[in-house]
Amino acid sequence: MIPRPAQYLLRFDDLCPTMDGAGWRRCAVLIGEFGLQPILAIVPDNRDPELEVAEANPDFWAEMKALEKQGATIGLHGFQHLCMSRGRGLLPLHPVTEFAGVREETQRRWIQEGMAILRRNGLNPKVWVAPRHGLDRATLRGLRGEGIELISDGLARRPFRRGGVTWIPQQLWGPVEKESGVWTICVHANTASEAEVDRLRGFLQRHRGQFTSVERVAAECGGARLGLLERSRASYALWRLLIPRGIRRWKNAHREHHGAAGQGTGR
Repeated sequence: MIPRPAQYLLRFDDLCPTMDGAGWRRCAVLIGEFGLQPILAIVPDNRDPELEVAEANPDFWAEMKALEKQGATIGLHGFQHLCMSRGRGLLPLHPVTEFAGVREETQRRWIQEGMAILRRNGLNPKVWVAPRHGLDRATLRGLRGEGIELISDGLARRPFRRGGVTWIPQQLWGPVEKESGVWTICVHANTASEAEVDRLRGFLQRHRGQFTSVERVAAECGGARLGLLERSRASYALWRLLIPRGIRRWKNAHREHHGAAGQGTGR
């Protein structure tokens, strides 16, 4: 069943002690202002230089723990956020990811160690959030082995079952008004501008009664397999994302090639 009117979830990605503190504070204000119960996608052992924006915040884990007590859902956002694998995943939105294509034993170890880090810091992770949407069937087996049966990903209009787990779709990277369905808006606190946060605030003011939580979505929307029509819609949504990304990659490669050729001829 497709919920009507639309329901929205908010997900904050790339959270870690060394994230941009000012950017996160702009986002965190929204959580308290609107009583939100978002997904907090936390990198357990960040080694990605792009997420080392500031000195490690000594209060990070306490803040995440307090937000979880207020109703937020903790997401395991990969392990170290180092995306170096070119394996093909179940949702091939990016050519290079952290998990898809990596040996299953390694994936299991990363999941186990990531879960242990979050739990050691007093958190109870319930949802998997793959860096760059990179996951494969080995990832699903590793997650089930650690008791994670919810994934924040996919492009359908409602939660669905696949690979023995429930997928709660994540289809938006900014607020968009929808008539029906369950829609997760992903926000990267490190890079969200003031204008983007203000736009999200305006959307929240207009639709605050439609924002929900992972717990409610899992309880109310179920997780049956997708029918043919919804699978077709999800496939169409995937191609709508892949085609412009592919064009951008081709243009970048074309520019780099001609730039190198120009340097080689002295032009």
